[in-house]
Amino acid sequence: MEEIKKSNEKAKKATNTKNVRKQKSNTKKTKNENLKPIVIKHNSKAVVKVEDKPLAIKEEFSFKKENLKIIPLGGIEEIGKNITVFEYGNDIILVDCGVAFPEEDMLGIDLVIPDFSYLVKNKEKIRGLVITHGHEDHIGSIAYLLKEINVPIYATKLTIGLIQNKLEEHHLAKTAKLHTVKQGQIIVLGKMRVEFIRSCHSIPDSVALAIHTPVGTVVHTGDFKIDYTPIDDQKIDLGRLAELGNRGVLALLSDSTNAERKGYTMSESTVGEVFDKLFLNCKKRIVIATFASNMHRVQQIVNSAVANNRKIAVCGRSMINMINTAAELGYIHAPKNTFIEIDMIKNYSDDQLVIITTGSQGEPMSALTRMANGEHRKVNINSNDLVIISATPIPGNEKFVAKVIDDLMKIGAEVVYSSLADVHVSGHACQEEQKLMLSLVRPKYFIPVHGEYRQLIAHRNTARLVGITADNIILMKNGRVLEINENEAKLTGSVQVGKVFVDGLGVGDVGNIVLRDRQHLSQDGLIIVVLTMDSVGNVIAGPDIISRGFVYVRESENLMDGVKELINIEVMRCVDSHITEWSVIKSTIKDSLREYIFQKTKRNPMILPIFMEVK
Repeated sequence: MEEIKKSNEKAKKATNTKNVRKQKSNTKKTKNENLKPIVIKHNSKAVVKVEDKPLAIKEEFSFKKENLKIIPLGGIEEIGKNITVFEYGNDIILVDCGVAFPEEDMLGIDLVIPDFSYLVKNKEKIRGLVITHGHEDHIGSIAYLLKEINVPIYATKLTIGLIQNKLEEHHLAKTAKLHTVKQGQIIVLGKMRVEFIRSCHSIPDSVALAIHTPVGTVVHTGDFKIDYTPIDDQKIDLGRLAELGNRGVLALLSDSTNAERKGYTMSESTVGEVFDKLFLNCKKRIVIATFASNMHRVQQIVNSAVANNRKIAVCGRSMINMINTAAELGYIHAPKNTFIEIDMIKNYSDDQLVIITTGSQGEPMSALTRMANGEHRKVNINSNDLVIISATPIPGNEKFVAKVIDDLMKIGAEVVYSSLADVHVSGHACQEEQKLMLSLVRPKYFIPVHGEYRQLIAHRNTARLVGITADNIILMKNGRVLEINENEAKLTGSVQVGKVFVDGLGVGDVGNIVLRDRQHLSQDGLIIVVLTMDSVGNVIAGPDIISRGFVYVRESENLMDGVKELINIEVMRCVDSHITEWSVIKSTIKDSLREYIFQKTKRNPMILPIFMEVK
């Protein structure tokens, strides 16, 4: 009995152990059925890491990415001063760094450059400056930026050559970090990669940019046109742009200069055909004015000159520098001895000469303007000259160009300009080319750039026609911060921007107050009052009146006598009132004199009192 009892207890214990194991097994199975996979996002694809256990629920997890910031510091609602910041985390890439040229009310100003304050504050983040092409409105401010921050510069060969020339003028060439890149090359700048895409413009070696960031690819067209027969056979790489569009482009920033013009921009090669016709059987000396930076145009002039056995002389410092640089780097091709010094033109007959010159915009000090005024030391225009102005006036320059044409015609020269023949085509895309760019790239967001407000609006309207929704078209302003990612784009704030004036060697020392004074002086003139007094307040000498740009003193003696009498009265009032502070006396005289002169002449000259004390 006792053995049977022990056997039963042993069996019961085994059964309980088995039940416990079974229960634990069931518990373990239940837990495994509720396990969740670990999902790691990589290159926008979900990679599921699966353990050797049953899976019931699938959930994704990813680290939140920072937004890409796009901040234009110039080039929006204006032509020129192009510079754009692309900022991701602690990395900043700059695209272009150009100048703008002074407007009519910017008296005495040579250049206008961007305000670099934001860049100076964030200089530790800047990984590089990337340049799309070598025009002044894209490279002209580089020297001024490098004086603040010595950033690495990446550009194609010709563009680097032109930048090098500018830096040598500012004695910065030895310390600059210049890097030559090729079209199609990709460089890594922090967490962003910049791809240089072959483009087409009025200057060789132009590129568009694909900026690859952790939140998506941004395409910046730079200045472009779609020319199927370019002079250098370097067609824009539409295939690569289409490939990027197929992969998905987050945002497109595109040139808006010709957004108001319908159709297509004519090929640069059409200008060469017109030159050939003008050169053929011409017995006159040919003088051609064009933009110094338009190397394709210069090459076509060279081709026509060579075909007609003419030598070429060059006028204008910027034109000489540009052609020398382009020739050294192999971007202008001409037989040996085609170019001659300007001093050698007297050794050739008129039908053996072509003169390439600056001044296509009628600039007052340019070579063509001085020729038209008879003030050029080397070239005298006469009735046996054919002058070709191979450019269209930039808005605001129409009067200057018209005056130069009139002056040339008065001398007796034959003048051909864009209204008479197709001697100029634009380097910027018109509406149909802009539609093609938008259709190939197919961006989620579109940002029109490089244009005045009306041109940005026109480009926005074109984008709507090709299917980009109004909510995804963003009109920027200089200084506004656009934060963008795969899901949204929003304007979040602004940074300091503005115009910094370059006057001679001074940078930023001329502000709005100085410009206002210059405008005041130019419109109303100046009156200087010189007065000598003793410490008591008695007038020892004067008042003497000096007038500049207001009235001629000898022809306005009555007015000047009245001014002197008024000054003496005001001085005596101050003495009688025991007013001895010079600033108060000056202010009182200025106010009384301003009111008196306006009452007598309806003019408001600047009044500058100079008081001297004799002890």
